[in-house]
Amino acid sequence: MDRRSLIKKAGIASVLASGIAPAVHAQAAIRWRLASSFPKSLDTIYGGAETFANAVKAMSGGKFEISTHAAGELMPAFGVVDGVQQGTIECAHTAPYYFFGKDECFALGCAIPFGLNSRQMSAWMFEGNGLKLMREFYAKYNIINFPAGNTGAQMGGWFRKEVKSLADMKGLKFRIGGFGGRVIERIGGVPQNIPGGEIYQALEKGTIDAAEWVGPYDDLKLGFSKIAPNYYYPGWWEGGPELDVFINQKAYDGLSAENKAIVQAAASQAHVVMQSRYDAVNPGALKQLVGAGTKLRPFPADMMNASFKAAMDLYSELNAKNPSWKKIYADFSKFRAEQNLWFRFTEATFDRFMQAQKL
Repeated sequence: MDRRSLIKKAGIASVLASGIAPAVHAQAAIRWRLASSFPKSLDTIYGGAETFANAVKAMSGGKFEISTHAAGELMPAFGVVDGVQQGTIECAHTAPYYFFGKDECFALGCAIPFGLNSRQMSAWMFEGNGLKLMREFYAKYNIINFPAGNTGAQMGGWFRKEVKSLADMKGLKFRIGGFGGRVIERIGGVPQNIPGGEIYQALEKGTIDAAEWVGPYDDLKLGFSKIAPNYYYPGWWEGGPELDVFINQKAYDGLSAENKAIVQAAASQAHVVMQSRYDAVNPGALKQLVGAGTKLRPFPADMMNASFKAAMDLYSELNAKNPSWKKIYADFSKFRAEQNLWFRFTEATFDRFMQAQKL
Protein backbone atom coordinates (compact mmCIF):
# COMPACT_ATOMS: atom_id res chain seq x y z
CA MET A 1 0.00 0.00 0.00
CA ASP A 2 1.47 3.33 -1.01
CA ARG A 3 1.60 6.37 1.25
CA ARG A 4 -1.08 8.34 -0.64
CA SER A 5 -3.62 5.48 -0.43
CA LEU A 6 -2.90 5.05 3.28
CA ILE A 7 -3.53 8.72 3.99
CA LYS A 8 -6.78 8.65 1.96
CA LYS A 9 -8.13 5.62 3.79
CA ALA A 10 -7.07 6.98 7.16
CA GLY A 11 -8.94 10.20 6.38
CA ILE A 12 -12.17 8.36 5.56
CA ALA A 13 -11.83 6.22 8.69
CA SER A 14 -11.37 9.38 10.76
CA VAL A 15 -14.55 10.94 9.31
CA LEU A 16 -16.61 7.79 9.93
CA ALA A 17 -15.25 7.43 13.43
CA SER A 18 -16.22 10.98 14.27
CA GLY A 19 -19.82 10.33 13.17
CA ILE A 20 -19.70 13.07 10.54
CA ALA A 21 -21.15 11.94 7.21
CA PRO A 22 -19.48 13.08 4.00
CA ALA A 23 -21.19 16.10 2.43
CA VAL A 24 -23.95 15.27 -0.11
CA HIS A 25 -26.21 17.42 -2.22
CA ALA A 26 -29.56 17.29 -0.41
CA GLN A 27 -32.67 17.71 -2.55
CA ALA A 28 -34.37 21.03 -1.90
CA ALA A 29 -37.71 20.92 -0.17
CA ILE A 30 -40.73 21.50 -2.41
CA ARG A 31 -43.69 23.59 -1.28
CA TRP A 32 -46.77 23.81 -3.48
CA ARG A 33 -50.24 25.28 -3.04
CA LEU A 34 -53.43 23.54 -4.11
CA ALA A 35 -56.70 25.38 -4.67
CA SER A 36 -59.87 23.32 -4.30
CA SER A 37 -63.23 24.09 -5.89
CA PHE A 38 -65.00 22.86 -2.75
CA PRO A 39 -65.68 24.06 0.81
CA LYS A 40 -63.89 22.44 3.76
CA SER A 41 -67.22 21.46 5.33
CA LEU A 42 -67.57 18.70 2.73
CA ASP A 43 -65.01 16.27 4.08
CA THR A 44 -65.68 13.79 1.28
CA ILE A 45 -65.09 15.87 -1.83
CA TYR A 46 -62.77 18.51 -0.33
CA GLY A 47 -61.15 15.62 1.49
CA GLY A 48 -59.86 14.33 -1.83
CA ALA A 49 -57.37 17.20 -1.93
CA GLU A 50 -56.27 16.46 1.63
CA THR A 51 -55.83 12.76 0.88
CA PHE A 52 -53.67 13.66 -2.10
CA ALA A 53 -51.55 16.21 -0.22
CA ASN A 54 -51.08 13.97 2.83
CA ALA A 55 -49.96 11.07 0.64
CA VAL A 56 -47.43 13.26 -1.20
CA LYS A 57 -45.95 14.40 2.10
CA ALA A 58 -45.81 10.89 3.57
CA MET A 59 -44.24 9.28 0.50
CA SER A 60 -41.62 12.03 0.19
CA GLY A 61 -40.68 11.89 3.85
CA GLY A 62 -41.91 15.44 4.30
CA LYS A 63 -39.68 16.85 1.55
CA PHE A 64 -42.62 17.58 -0.77
CA GLU A 65 -45.52 19.42 0.89
CA ILE A 66 -48.72 20.70 -0.68
CA SER A 67 -50.94 23.05 1.31
CA THR A 68 -54.65 22.71 0.51
CA HIS A 69 -56.97 25.70 0.29
CA ALA A 70 -60.77 25.66 0.12
CA ALA A 71 -62.78 27.48 -2.54
CA GLY A 72 -62.51 31.22 -2.00
CA GLU A 73 -59.29 31.18 0.03
CA LEU A 74 -56.83 31.66 -2.84
CA MET A 75 -59.33 32.14 -5.65
CA PRO A 76 -62.99 31.49 -6.47
CA ALA A 77 -64.19 27.91 -6.93
CA PHE A 78 -64.45 28.35 -10.67
CA GLY A 79 -61.17 30.23 -11.01
CA VAL A 80 -58.83 27.32 -10.41
CA VAL A 81 -58.17 26.41 -14.05
CA ASP A 82 -57.01 29.96 -14.77
CA GLY A 83 -54.88 29.82 -11.64
CA VAL A 84 -53.12 26.62 -12.69
CA GLN A 85 -52.81 27.66 -16.33
CA GLN A 86 -51.18 30.96 -15.41
CA GLY A 87 -48.96 29.44 -12.72
CA THR A 88 -50.53 31.47 -9.90
CA ILE A 89 -50.82 28.14 -8.09
CA GLU A 90 -49.10 24.87 -8.83
CA CYS A 91 -52.18 22.67 -8.69
CA ALA A 92 -55.92 22.43 -8.12
CA HIS A 93 -58.50 19.79 -7.21
CA THR A 94 -61.74 20.19 -9.09
CA ALA A 95 -64.52 18.75 -11.23
CA PRO A 96 -63.37 19.40 -14.81
CA TYR A 97 -66.91 19.81 -16.15
CA TYR A 98 -67.22 23.12 -14.30
CA PHE A 99 -65.15 24.61 -17.11
CA PHE A 100 -67.17 23.46 -20.12
CA GLY A 101 -67.69 27.17 -20.93
CA LYS A 102 -64.05 27.31 -22.01
CA ASP A 103 -64.49 24.19 -24.13
CA GLU A 104 -67.05 21.40 -23.94
CA CYS A 105 -64.22 18.85 -23.84
CA PHE A 106 -63.62 19.64 -20.17
CA ALA A 107 -66.86 17.79 -19.46
CA LEU A 108 -65.59 14.59 -21.06
CA GLY A 109 -62.86 14.48 -18.41
CA CYS A 110 -65.47 14.43 -15.65
CA ALA A 111 -69.02 13.44 -16.66
CA ILE A 112 -71.52 14.05 -19.42
CA PRO A 113 -75.25 13.23 -19.37
CA PHE A 114 -75.82 9.51 -19.98
CA GLY A 115 -72.10 8.86 -19.99
CA LEU A 116 -70.03 6.34 -18.01
CA ASN A 117 -70.46 5.08 -14.47
CA SER A 118 -67.54 5.40 -12.07
CA ARG A 119 -65.93 2.04 -12.83
CA GLN A 120 -66.30 2.55 -16.55
CA MET A 121 -64.81 6.03 -16.27
CA SER A 122 -61.76 4.69 -14.46
CA ALA A 123 -61.41 1.92 -17.03
CA TRP A 124 -61.52 4.43 -19.89
CA MET A 125 -58.98 6.67 -18.19
CA PHE A 126 -56.46 4.09 -17.00
CA GLU A 127 -56.84 1.24 -19.50
CA GLY A 128 -58.54 2.91 -22.46
CA ASN A 129 -57.49 6.07 -24.27
CA GLY A 130 -59.10 8.51 -21.84
CA LEU A 131 -56.01 9.76 -20.04
CA LYS A 132 -54.03 10.10 -23.27
CA LEU A 133 -56.79 12.01 -25.06
CA MET A 134 -57.62 14.29 -22.14
CA ARG A 135 -53.96 15.13 -21.54
CA GLU A 136 -53.59 16.09 -25.18
CA PHE A 137 -56.52 18.45 -24.69
CA TYR A 138 -55.41 19.88 -21.32
CA ALA A 139 -51.94 20.60 -22.75
CA LYS A 140 -53.52 23.61 -24.50
CA TYR A 141 -54.08 25.05 -21.02
CA ASN A 142 -50.58 24.25 -19.71
CA ILE A 143 -52.15 21.55 -17.52
CA ILE A 144 -51.49 17.88 -16.88
CA ASN A 145 -54.25 16.00 -15.09
CA PHE A 146 -54.35 13.09 -12.67
CA PRO A 147 -57.64 11.31 -11.79
CA ALA A 148 -58.13 11.94 -8.08
CA GLY A 149 -61.60 10.93 -7.00
CA ASN A 150 -65.09 9.94 -8.08
CA THR A 151 -68.39 10.37 -6.27
CA GLY A 152 -70.13 7.45 -7.95
CA ALA A 153 -73.57 7.93 -9.51
CA GLN A 154 -75.26 10.95 -8.00
CA MET A 155 -78.78 11.82 -6.93
CA GLY A 156 -81.01 13.98 -9.12
CA GLY A 157 -81.43 16.75 -6.59
CA TRP A 158 -83.88 18.63 -4.38
CA PHE A 159 -87.08 20.21 -5.73
CA ARG A 160 -89.51 22.49 -3.95
CA LYS A 161 -92.40 21.11 -5.99
CA GLU A 162 -93.06 17.63 -7.32
CA VAL A 163 -92.01 16.94 -10.91
CA LYS A 164 -94.82 14.80 -12.32
CA SER A 165 -93.91 15.09 -15.99
CA LEU A 166 -91.57 16.76 -18.43
CA ALA A 167 -93.93 19.76 -18.53
CA ASP A 168 -93.04 20.60 -14.92
CA MET A 169 -89.48 21.39 -15.98
CA LYS A 170 -90.55 24.36 -18.08
CA GLY A 171 -89.06 27.55 -16.61
CA LEU A 172 -87.73 25.72 -13.52
CA LYS A 173 -84.55 27.38 -12.21
CA PHE A 174 -82.26 24.47 -11.40
CA ARG A 175 -78.79 24.61 -9.89
CA ILE A 176 -76.89 21.98 -11.81
CA GLY A 177 -73.14 21.66 -12.01
CA GLY A 178 -71.30 21.65 -15.27
CA PHE A 179 -72.32 20.38 -18.64
CA GLY A 180 -75.66 18.82 -17.61
CA GLY A 181 -77.19 22.28 -17.71
CA ARG A 182 -76.98 22.23 -21.50
CA VAL A 183 -79.47 19.36 -21.57
CA ILE A 184 -81.68 20.80 -18.81
CA GLU A 185 -81.96 23.92 -20.94
CA ARG A 186 -83.09 21.89 -23.95
CA ILE A 187 -85.91 20.25 -21.99
CA GLY A 188 -87.24 23.58 -20.72
CA GLY A 189 -85.31 24.20 -17.50
CA VAL A 190 -83.16 27.19 -16.61
CA PRO A 191 -79.74 25.94 -15.44
CA GLN A 192 -77.74 27.79 -12.79
CA ASN A 193 -74.08 26.92 -12.18
CA ILE A 194 -73.54 27.86 -8.52
CA PRO A 195 -70.59 26.72 -6.31
CA GLY A 196 -71.44 24.21 -3.58
CA GLY A 197 -70.97 26.63 -0.72
CA GLU A 198 -73.55 29.07 -2.15
CA ILE A 199 -76.39 26.69 -3.07
CA TYR A 200 -78.29 26.70 0.23
CA GLN A 201 -78.63 30.46 0.31
CA ALA A 202 -79.87 30.56 -3.30
CA LEU A 203 -82.43 27.84 -2.59
CA GLU A 204 -83.55 29.50 0.64
CA LYS A 205 -84.03 32.91 -1.02
CA GLY A 206 -85.95 31.40 -3.92
CA THR A 207 -83.32 32.44 -6.44
CA ILE A 208 -83.54 28.84 -7.64
CA ASP A 209 -86.38 26.30 -7.53
CA ALA A 210 -84.27 23.17 -7.27
CA ALA A 211 -80.67 22.12 -6.72
CA GLU A 212 -78.46 19.10 -7.07
CA TRP A 213 -75.10 18.49 -5.48
CA VAL A 214 -73.78 14.96 -5.01
CA GLY A 215 -75.73 12.63 -2.77
CA PRO A 216 -77.21 12.01 0.69
CA TYR A 217 -74.11 12.51 2.85
CA ASP A 218 -73.14 15.89 1.41
CA ASP A 219 -76.76 16.96 0.92
CA LEU A 220 -77.55 16.25 4.57
CA LYS A 221 -74.68 18.51 5.62
CA LEU A 222 -75.77 21.24 3.24
CA GLY A 223 -79.30 21.17 4.65
CA PHE A 224 -81.28 21.14 1.40
CA SER A 225 -84.06 18.98 2.88
CA LYS A 226 -85.09 21.89 5.13
CA ILE A 227 -86.19 23.86 2.08
CA ALA A 228 -87.01 21.40 -0.71
CA PRO A 229 -88.63 18.11 0.43
CA ASN A 230 -88.66 16.22 -2.90
CA TYR A 231 -85.46 14.25 -3.52
CA TYR A 232 -85.18 12.91 -7.07
CA TYR A 233 -83.07 10.19 -8.67
CA PRO A 234 -81.02 9.35 -10.65
CA GLY A 235 -78.57 12.12 -11.52
CA TRP A 236 -78.46 11.07 -15.17
CA TRP A 237 -76.06 13.92 -15.98
CA GLU A 238 -73.28 12.38 -13.85
CA GLY A 239 -73.28 8.62 -13.61
CA GLY A 240 -69.64 8.58 -12.56
CA PRO A 241 -68.08 12.06 -12.29
CA GLU A 242 -64.31 12.08 -11.99
CA LEU A 243 -62.45 14.66 -9.91
CA ASP A 244 -58.97 15.61 -11.07
CA VAL A 245 -55.81 17.13 -9.74
CA PHE A 246 -54.77 19.71 -12.33
CA ILE A 247 -51.05 20.55 -12.24
CA ASN A 248 -49.28 23.38 -14.03
CA GLN A 249 -47.21 21.69 -16.73
CA LYS A 250 -44.04 23.68 -16.02
CA ALA A 251 -44.26 22.93 -12.30
CA TYR A 252 -44.75 19.23 -13.02
CA ASP A 253 -41.89 19.13 -15.53
CA GLY A 254 -39.63 20.58 -12.84
CA LEU A 255 -40.16 17.59 -10.55
CA SER A 256 -37.70 14.73 -10.28
CA ALA A 257 -38.74 11.32 -11.62
CA GLU A 258 -39.24 10.20 -8.02
CA ASN A 259 -41.57 13.09 -7.18
CA LYS A 260 -43.53 12.59 -10.39
CA ALA A 261 -44.11 8.99 -9.34
CA ILE A 262 -45.20 10.20 -5.90
CA VAL A 263 -47.73 12.59 -7.44
CA GLN A 264 -49.19 9.81 -9.56
CA ALA A 265 -49.42 7.38 -6.65
CA ALA A 266 -50.94 9.99 -4.33
CA ALA A 267 -53.60 10.93 -6.89
CA SER A 268 -54.48 7.26 -7.35
CA GLN A 269 -54.87 6.91 -3.59
CA ALA A 270 -57.22 9.91 -3.52
CA HIS A 271 -59.14 8.41 -6.42
CA VAL A 272 -59.88 5.20 -4.53
CA VAL A 273 -60.46 6.78 -1.13
CA MET A 274 -63.06 9.32 -2.27
CA GLN A 275 -65.51 6.86 -3.79
CA SER A 276 -64.97 4.41 -0.94
CA ARG A 277 -65.99 7.14 1.50
CA TYR A 278 -69.07 8.12 -0.49
CA ASP A 279 -70.21 4.52 -0.83
CA ALA A 280 -69.69 3.96 2.89
CA VAL A 281 -71.50 7.05 4.21
CA ASN A 282 -74.34 7.60 1.74
CA PRO A 283 -76.63 4.73 2.86
CA GLY A 284 -76.84 5.93 6.46
CA ALA A 285 -77.37 9.52 5.39
CA LEU A 286 -80.20 8.51 3.06
CA LYS A 287 -81.95 6.65 5.88
CA GLN A 288 -81.60 9.72 8.08
CA LEU A 289 -83.09 12.00 5.43
CA VAL A 290 -86.04 9.72 4.74
CA GLY A 291 -86.64 9.34 8.47
CA ALA A 292 -86.89 13.12 8.74
CA GLY A 293 -89.55 13.35 6.03
CA THR A 294 -87.66 13.54 2.74
CA LYS A 295 -89.72 12.19 -0.17
CA LEU A 296 -87.73 10.01 -2.55
CA ARG A 297 -89.01 10.19 -6.12
CA PRO A 298 -87.78 8.84 -9.48
CA PHE A 299 -87.67 11.26 -12.39
CA PRO A 300 -90.69 10.78 -14.70
CA ALA A 301 -90.11 8.47 -17.68
CA ASP A 302 -90.98 11.16 -20.22
CA MET A 303 -88.38 13.47 -18.69
CA MET A 304 -85.71 10.75 -18.80
CA ASN A 305 -86.47 9.92 -22.44
CA ALA A 306 -86.56 13.55 -23.52
CA SER A 307 -83.29 14.22 -21.70
CA PHE A 308 -81.57 11.28 -23.37
CA LYS A 309 -82.67 12.41 -26.83
CA ALA A 310 -81.62 16.00 -26.10
CA ALA A 311 -78.19 14.82 -24.95
CA MET A 312 -77.61 12.70 -28.06
CA ASP A 313 -78.69 15.59 -30.29
CA LEU A 314 -76.30 17.91 -28.47
CA TYR A 315 -73.38 15.51 -28.93
CA SER A 316 -74.10 15.26 -32.66
CA GLU A 317 -74.06 19.04 -32.94
CA LEU A 318 -70.76 19.25 -31.06
CA ASN A 319 -69.25 16.62 -33.36
CA ALA A 320 -69.98 18.96 -36.24
CA LYS A 321 -68.49 22.12 -34.73
CA ASN A 322 -65.80 21.13 -32.19
CA PRO A 323 -62.98 19.00 -33.68
CA SER A 324 -61.48 18.23 -30.26
CA TRP A 325 -64.87 17.05 -28.98
CA LYS A 326 -65.38 14.89 -32.08
CA LYS A 327 -62.02 13.18 -31.57
CA ILE A 328 -62.43 12.47 -27.86
CA TYR A 329 -66.15 11.67 -27.95
CA ALA A 330 -65.69 9.11 -30.75
CA ASP A 331 -63.41 7.10 -28.48
CA PHE A 332 -65.57 7.74 -25.39
CA SER A 333 -68.82 6.64 -27.06
CA LYS A 334 -67.29 3.47 -28.50
CA PHE A 335 -65.93 2.57 -25.06
CA ARG A 336 -69.33 3.33 -23.49
CA ALA A 337 -71.15 0.98 -25.86
CA GLU A 338 -68.75 -1.87 -25.14
CA GLN A 339 -68.89 -1.30 -21.39
CA ASN A 340 -72.70 -1.28 -21.31
CA LEU A 341 -72.82 -4.55 -23.23
CA TRP A 342 -70.51 -6.12 -20.66
CA PHE A 343 -72.20 -4.65 -17.59
CA ARG A 344 -75.61 -5.70 -18.92
CA PHE A 345 -74.72 -9.36 -18.39
CA THR A 346 -72.73 -9.00 -15.18
CA GLU A 347 -72.95 -6.03 -12.82
CA ALA A 348 -76.45 -4.89 -13.77
CA THR A 349 -77.99 -8.38 -13.60
CA PHE A 350 -76.29 -9.17 -10.31
CA ASP A 351 -77.32 -5.81 -8.82
CA ARG A 352 -80.95 -6.17 -9.88
CA PHE A 353 -81.16 -9.63 -8.32
CA MET A 354 -79.52 -8.60 -5.06
CA GLN A 355 -81.64 -5.48 -4.70
CA ALA A 356 -84.78 -7.60 -4.97
CA GLN A 357 -83.77 -9.79 -2.03
CA LYS A 358 -84.61 -9.35 1.64
CA LEU A 359 -81.32 -8.93 3.40
